[in-house]
Amino acid sequence: MAGAAMLGGCVQIATPDKPIEINLNINIKQEIVYKLDGDAKKLIEQNSGIF
Repeated sequence: MAGAAMLGGCVQIATPDKPIEINLNINIKQEIVYKLDGDAKKLIEQNSGIF
């Protein structure tokens, strides 16, 4: 145990010269789920070019 206590005094911690840089690549995916009644669904299918 005495040897471990002596080695503890030999540790040095130095601060970095450059700032720490953290790069995060985040992908956000959004899905929209909807329900339509029969008439509205037919209307959208017939006029799909307007959306």
